Amino acid sequence: MDILDHAFMQRALLAALLVGVTAPAIGTYLVQRRQALMGDGLGHVALTGVGLGFLLNSSPVWMATAVCIVGAVVMELIRWYGRTRGDIALAMLFYGGMAGGVMLMNLSDTGSSANLSSYLFGSIATVSEEDIVAICVLAAFVILTTVGLRRQLFAICQDEEFARVTGLPVRMLNLLVAVTAAVTVTVAMRVVGLLLVSALMVIPVAASQQIARSFKATFALAVGIGVTVTVSGTATSYYADVPSGATIVLIAIGLFGVLTALATPLAKRRAGKAVAAAECTLDAPGERTAADDVRV
Repeated sequence: MDILDHAFMQRALLAALLVGVTAPAIGTYLVQRRQALMGDGLGHVALTGVGLGFLLNSSPVWMATAVCIVGAVVMELIRWYGRTRGDIALAMLFYGGMAGGVMLMNLSDTGSSANLSSYLFGSIATVSEEDIVAICVLAAFVILTTVGLRRQLFAICQDEEFARVTGLPVRMLNLLVAVTAAVTVTVAMRVVGLLLVSALMVIPVAASQQIARSFKATFALAVGIGVTVTVSGTATSYYADVPSGATIVLIAIGLFGVLTALATPLAKRRAGKAVAAAECTLDAPGERTAADDVRV
């Protein structure tokens, strides 16, 4: 396969594989918490970190990670204490992050519109060896968190009050979810871009929910779909010479449509079997009781 003959494509496929695992993994919890657009907001904040990295001549990935984690913590604090004005504060944080990133990129000597576009929409050709090291380390953190603490994270996503009663550190776990989402954004930005990373957190989960019947099955299937669309989208972008981020997201949407079409008749079939089973139960002759004898 000539695609593997190029070092940059080897790095791109490895990055795509890790993104395909990490984004749906944390996305499963975000969707369960009805925070599907959290990744989009963190992507805006991460752009400030990218711009700061270029301005200070340091790694944009690590700088974006640091800034995005701070943004995630601020988001959680606003959610806890913001009350009625919380939505305005979050909007200012998101838009300020985007504006700050663009401004810092323009002030830096190495920043350019091409660099900005590669971080906003992804670029497989620009994934460097340094990026791969950072992506591997950050992906390992995301995987260990989402898999190792799956029971605790599921508990707070399903019912915070019940989790609090059982003695779980709800606020600490909520903060951990936010930080893990922030790390995932920076993992994925080189492949799908900061503006599209939220789609990769949500669409595979939404697709898996069409046919999965449990949280565990949804998680596993979402990760499988994520890996499929990121790797196939990266390969397609190489052969067709099209943007990787847009290709991955469009393939994910297409797969969502296919699974939705397949899920509809499957759900009707299951409902029909359930009705038939209930009718058989009602029609089945029962044992004769003393009460029946009295009525006769």
